[in-house]
Amino acid sequence: MAQDIATPKTLGTTLIDVKGLKVHFPIKGGIFGRTVANVKAVDGVDLFIRQGETLGLVGESGCGKSTTGRAILQLIRPTEGSINFDGVELTKLSSEQVRKKRAEMQMVFQDPYGSLDPRYTVGQIVSEPLENFKRGNKSEVRDEVARLLEVVGLNPYYINRFPHEFSGGQRQRIGIARALALRPKLIVADEPVSALDVSIQAQVLNLLQGLQGEFGLTYLFVAHNLSVVKHISDRVAVMYLGRVVELAKSEDLYEMPLHPYTQALLSAIPVPDPDIEANRKRIILEGDVPSPVNPPSGCNFHPRCWKAQQICREVIPPLEEKQFNHYAACHFPG
Repeated sequence: MAQDIATPKTLGTTLIDVKGLKVHFPIKGGIFGRTVANVKAVDGVDLFIRQGETLGLVGESGCGKSTTGRAILQLIRPTEGSINFDGVELTKLSSEQVRKKRAEMQMVFQDPYGSLDPRYTVGQIVSEPLENFKRGNKSEVRDEVARLLEVVGLNPYYINRFPHEFSGGQRQRIGIARALALRPKLIVADEPVSALDVSIQAQVLNLLQGLQGEFGLTYLFVAHNLSVVKHISDRVAVMYLGRVVELAKSEDLYEMPLHPYTQALLSAIPVPDPDIEANRKRIILEGDVPSPVNPPSGCNFHPRCWKAQQICREVIPPLEEKQFNHYAACHFPG
């Protein structure tokens, strides 16, 4: 690893510092159930998140975005790597220590239908974290639940209703209220609007932005919709086949992407002007995404890259600062 990207050159305290993160899932085979191969879902991720910012994590399906978010929260134990959260190395903690630390880091899940227990009322769902961490007596907890529902735009009288009585957008607001209950420092939002109607997506995004200022939150915002990420993120990390290939401020990445894969992704975003759309150049990638069971040697992207040369096939490009606060893992960026 060339340069320590966890030491940003601009002001801001680093809350999350991830280095060399790997998450490999074993594939069992044979009559003895031995490990015959590994799915390299995350294969050497480096990134940092500053206090109070939103880092967007983008890439196509199967690139390891959600697995990275879950590994940071220790919902999945990493195979290798370091995850430093506010000065504490999470990978060194026991299960009980991680449970206690989880009060400071919560998750908003992608599916608003599957993430809420249908047997629990809204009050029970939102109060569960408060009760688990003994944050007040019954009366105080009930008052706090009512306040949290108001904060996310729901009527506090809904406290005795069940999840099936709500729309998808309302259910996601309930999930956000649950995530806020313990006043966390970090929220990992795993594609929180992808399952919602387009008309509701903007409302939930605006809610998340408003809550960030009110509660002093830091977000890792996982998504595949580049327009959504551009709207909400301060910086953006682009993943391809288990690795971060580019990391930069949102406006820098969208205006001047350095990695060929990022350039191809951005060229696919439609422009709401028929004349510009008809004449602009699209980058069409050849071939399919390689299997994470057997990724290519060297740069993962070289089989589909029009810039690839021999060094790309042999040497993994490190995530290095190519311009001020603009990192790319490419031998021939720009």
